[in-house]
Amino acid sequence: MLKATNLHKTYRKKEVVRGVNIEVEPGQVVGLLGPNGAGKTTLFNLVTGLDSPSSGEMFFLNRKVNDFSPHERAVMGLSRTFQIPQIFVNMSVLENVLIGRHKFGSSGLLGGLWSSPRSRRDNREMRAYCLNLLERMGLIDKADEEAGNMSYGEIKLLEIARALATEPTLLLLDECAAGLTAKESDQIMEIVRAARKDGMTVLLVEHDMRMVMNLSDDIVVLNFGEKIADGPPEKIQNDPKVIEVYLGEEG
Repeated sequence: MLKATNLHKTYRKKEVVRGVNIEVEPGQVVGLLGPNGAGKTTLFNLVTGLDSPSSGEMFFLNRKVNDFSPHERAVMGLSRTFQIPQIFVNMSVLENVLIGRHKFGSSGLLGGLWSSPRSRRDNREMRAYCLNLLERMGLIDKADEEAGNMSYGEIKLLEIARALATEPTLLLLDECAAGLTAKESDQIMEIVRAARKDGMTVLLVEHDMRMVMNLSDDIVVLNFGEKIADGPPEKIQNDPKVIEVYLGEEG
């Protein structure tokens, strides 16, 4: 599904990602752990095309994507959320999700302007699909409300709904539970489990250890831009280097 080989990224002579190798198999949930500044979000930006590696190669669905734009990668089936949610605050909740659905519209601009039968059919299908997503997120009652009026937890759910609206092959979640209550985090865990059951592959950056350990098939741990460990949760939990570096304990 995803393979990164010897990835490096340098900003102003400071190397923030150093020789990282990572592989994500179809149908997996892979957790990406590490303390603040470990390079997790930078790695996400490299994978999604928001930034370019200084060196190294990236493959998605067996295609080298180093030179692919974020849009081209999204069309291939790669979607993400952001550590700081990126929503359109002056648009409705439903409109925010519909934006994620745009690649499935077949009528094009002229069809939309002329309100052709094809355009109307596309709009009905996209609206129904997005309303179903909002139902799953528990946000259906807020579909017509302005997104900027939502609580922080609801905004996090909205961003996940928009990412799911693209029907991604690979979903990247960047600290989707940060700042949420335990109940809201549990809801996101169920959403991830459902996505996986639907055949989706997930790469998850998260500080909530309970979430990562419960959801992940494999975990990759970064520190100062380097991969220091990888493997199943039980191995990571007992890795002395992870305990010392990530948890700040000796062992």
